[in-house]
Amino acid sequence: MRVLVVGGGGREHALCWKIAQSPKATKVWCAPGNAGIAGVVECVDIGAGDVEGLVRFAKEQRVDLTVVGPEEPLVKGLVDRLEEEGLRAFGPRKSAAELEGSKAFAKDLMQRYLIPTAGFRTFRRAEEARRYLETHDSYPLVLKADGLAAGKGVIICRNAQEALAALSTIMVDKRFGNAGDTLVIEDFLVGEEASIMAITDGTNILPLPSSQDHKALGEGDQGPNTGGMGAYSPAPVIDEAMMRQIERSILVPTIHAMKSEGRAFRGVLYCGLMITPGGPKVLEYNVRFGDPEAQVLLPRLDGDWLDVFTSAADGRLDQAAFSWDPRPAVCVVMASPGYPAKATTGAPIAGLDEEVADTVVFHGGTARDGDRIVTAGGRVLGVTGFGDSIAAARDRAYARVETIRFPGVHYRGDIGAKALDRLAKK
Repeated sequence: MRVLVVGGGGREHALCWKIAQSPKATKVWCAPGNAGIAGVVECVDIGAGDVEGLVRFAKEQRVDLTVVGPEEPLVKGLVDRLEEEGLRAFGPRKSAAELEGSKAFAKDLMQRYLIPTAGFRTFRRAEEARRYLETHDSYPLVLKADGLAAGKGVIICRNAQEALAALSTIMVDKRFGNAGDTLVIEDFLVGEEASIMAITDGTNILPLPSSQDHKALGEGDQGPNTGGMGAYSPAPVIDEAMMRQIERSILVPTIHAMKSEGRAFRGVLYCGLMITPGGPKVLEYNVRFGDPEAQVLLPRLDGDWLDVFTSAADGRLDQAAFSWDPRPAVCVVMASPGYPAKATTGAPIAGLDEEVADTVVFHGGTARDGDRIVTAGGRVLGVTGFGDSIAAARDRAYARVETIRFPGVHYRGDIGAKALDRLAKK
C-alpha cells in the first residue's frame, strides 16, 4: 500500500514510525514531516493545511490511504475532498470534525444526548459574557475559546477578576484569533483527568488503552496550558469497571449521537475526561490522536496499525486483528525556551544518536540545518520509555532525556507521578 501521513509533529512521527513497520506498506510519505520523520519515511513539502495541494499529491502518487494527523485539515474538510476524488482516508469528514472544531457544538450535542459533562453557558457577545461573570458568585470557572487554539484556548479562573481578564484575552484581544468569536464558560470539575481514545468506523468501536496527558507547563500542574508536556499509558485512575462505564455512557452514545445528527464519525474519537466522584465527565472532544498521547499508545499496539486504519476507513473495523503490549509507556516532552508563549528556535540538538534500551525519540518541532538537527517549534521532542511498570518506563524515559541537550531546554520532571501516587495508595 502507498500511504500518505498528513502533519509534522510528534504524533505524526509516531504514526509514520508505526505504519512503516507494516509489511503492507510499500511506500510512505509525510507532508510536511520534520527532521525526525525524514529518517523514517519520505517527506514532501506540502503544508498540513493545504487541502488542495494534498489532494493533488494523493491523486498524482496514487495513494491508497491518507492518514490525517492534526485537526486543522480535518476541520477544513480534507477527508471530504479526498473522498470526492475517489481516494480513501482515515479521519472524520468536515461535518463530524466540528466535534473538535466548535466547543459550543460539542457541548450542545452532549446536552441534547445526555452525555455527562460540566454545566455551561455559551456567549457570542463579549458584553453579555462580562455581565454574566460580574454577577456569578461560584468559582473556579473555565473559559474556553470555541474554535481551534492548539490546545491553549482554555483558561481556568479562580475569581471574577481572572475570569474578566480571560474574557478580554479570548473575545476582545483575540489572542486565539477567530477561535474566540464564541466563548464557552463551564463549571469547574474536580477529579483526575484522563484520556480515552477509540477508533471507529461509524458503527464499530475499538477503545484504546487509557492514557493521561499533562497539559500544564510546570510541575505540579502549575503554569499555563500547553499542547501537552508528557503522557503515560495506562492510567491507573481508569480500571476495568470505569472503562466499561466510559464505553457505556460516553463512547457509544457519542458515536450514536453523531450518526443521528447525520454526521457519521470515522477515525479517532478522543475524549478528554475528568474522573469525578460522580463518574466520568467529558471535558473536551478531539477528532484525532492526542499529542503526546499518541507517542505512548501507538507503540503499545502489537499488530499492524495500517490494517486497523484501513479497516476503519472501509467500514469493517470488526474484522481488524490486534493485540496490546502490556508494558506501560511514559513520554516526556522536551520544549524550547519561551514555550508556550513564543518559543525560541534554531538551536542545535545534541545527543540524538545516543541509545538507551526500551526508548524511542519522536520529533515534534525539529528541522535539518545542513548536517545539524535544530529546534523548530515549541514542543521539540517526545521521549518515550517502556518498562514492566510505570516506574520502570518513567526511569527509562528520563534516562534518555538526560542524554539529549539543547540551549534552554525545558521539561517537567513529574510525568507519571500521579500514576505512581495512585498505585502506592492501592
